[in-house]
Amino acid sequence: MKAAATVRLAETQDLHQLADLFDQYRQFYECPPDLSAAKNWIADNLERGRSTIFAADDGTQLLGFTQLYPALCSVDLVEYFVLYDLFVAPSARRQGIARALMNAASEWAKTQGAARLDLETARDNAPGQSLYRDLGYLLDYFFLQFNIGRSLV
Repeated sequence: MKAAATVRLAETQDLHQLADLFDQYRQFYECPPDLSAAKNWIADNLERGRSTIFAADDGTQLLGFTQLYPALCSVDLVEYFVLYDLFVAPSARRQGIARALMNAASEWAKTQGAARLDLETARDNAPGQSLYRDLGYLLDYFFLQFNIGRSLV
């Protein structure tokens, strides 16, 4: 990493910077910019304890984040986490921040007694897929994912 970044659990005082990063993350996935909605989502998650968010902090600003949600597997009768969001500011990429965020999330999930940590990514996200494989994540060839999509909204 160029600037020494610390990965830590996000706090309510991080809301404005997290919302900005989250809004950029959503735009990466072709959602229209909506800083207000991003801020409300992150604020609600932090207030309700609905997710766990790790932030990479260089001492002056947040450089990236990852967000995990709790989940259950009724087949294996276990609790696990879904790493749903991972984003590093474009100016801070290629410095090991995404890897540090992923490692912090994985270690934290272990301390919580999680059986596993799952994630999904876009088929064309080659850099992300490379990182996930490098960290030991395995591609699931067994299950297919189906959804109804945004038509429910």
